[in-house]
Amino acid sequence: MSYCLFCHVSYTDTWSWASLLGLSSAPLLCQPCERKLTLIQGDICRICGRSFSLFPEEYRQGDCCYDCIRWEEDEEWKGVLQQNRSLYVYNDFLKEVIAKIKYRGDAELIKAFYPVAHTNMKSISQNAVIVPIPLSNERQYERGFNQAELFALSMNRNVNLLLNRKTHEEKQSKKTRNERMEKKNNPFVVEEPSKVNGKRIVLVDDVYTTGTTLRYAAKVLIEAKAKNVSSITLAR
Repeated sequence: MSYCLFCHVSYTDTWSWASLLGLSSAPLLCQPCERKLTLIQGDICRICGRSFSLFPEEYRQGDCCYDCIRWEEDEEWKGVLQQNRSLYVYNDFLKEVIAKIKYRGDAELIKAFYPVAHTNMKSISQNAVIVPIPLSNERQYERGFNQAELFALSMNRNVNLLLNRKTHEEKQSKKTRNERMEKKNNPFVVEEPSKVNGKRIVLVDDVYTTGTTLRYAAKVLIEAKAKNVSSITLAR
């Protein structure tokens, strides 16, 4: 008997040869909760990983969505973020899950996504330096943990805390889309540039919304002579 990490209802694990032989982990969410998650699969934007099935055809051009085309048309940001890949669509249920992790302190809940992240993101994270998006010191103290850092542990690799935030900012969830897209001073700084030089970097965060946060982080890493920067997020 197991207990769902989200709804805490008891459930019986589904038996399989893989779980019996230790080749797969026991599920940490019950089936009703698991069914509310939507994996991102099929035809996606080459850069941000957004599912093309979720928006009208006119909002794409070839293998890119218009959001990414706008980023790539800006000389300052062209090629800064090589690609992003996300596990799930940021639907109402996943919003509730992430809110429970971030704002109600349920850090254990992030472990529910470890098996899927490790399996689906292995090819992207392989032979790369894994760097979580940091919180400000104030937010880290307030929350007691960094959800991006905890999610990064699902890659089964050493997590490298090579970025720091210079300033405390208003929560991204409180900002409008336009406010998130506004140009500002880069809030990130690379702590140990020598560990970045010539390396392939994979940033890890909880949600890709406009891509602004990830691109600012990628920019300082590129300026520190990283070979290239990609990202992995739980939701898109």
